[in-house]
Amino acid sequence: QVQLVESGGGLVQAGGSLRLSCAASGRIFGVDNMAWYRQAPGKARELLATISSGGLTNYADSVKGRFTISRDNAKNTVYLQMDSLKPEDTAVYLCNAVILATIGRVTRWGQGTQVTVSS
Repeated sequence: QVQLVESGGGLVQAGGSLRLSCAASGRIFGVDNMAWYRQAPGKARELLATISSGGLTNYADSVKGRFTISRDNAKNTVYLQMDSLKPEDTAVYLCNAVILATIGRVTRWGQGTQVTVSS
């Protein structure tokens, strides 16, 4: 079964930091583009950051300068380092990836991890 498994969410005070991880597993050859999204209650899902297989990154204006996306291709894992967190960053965070698997090229979502930032 090809899947993405997230970890690293939790409760943090405003101004603090968290690091999220998302690992691809299953019968896979590798991972192409990877991304992080978030969804707050009553709001649309928001694309936060993307990273290509070669390491090219892009960020939403809302997180630029505070969040950093990175990846470890040997571990098929993408990370999101979140610094200077604000209460408005509270949301469920989800990773997304295009995975090169034995069953073909597939897109998967992680299960989501809750990030809560207290004021």
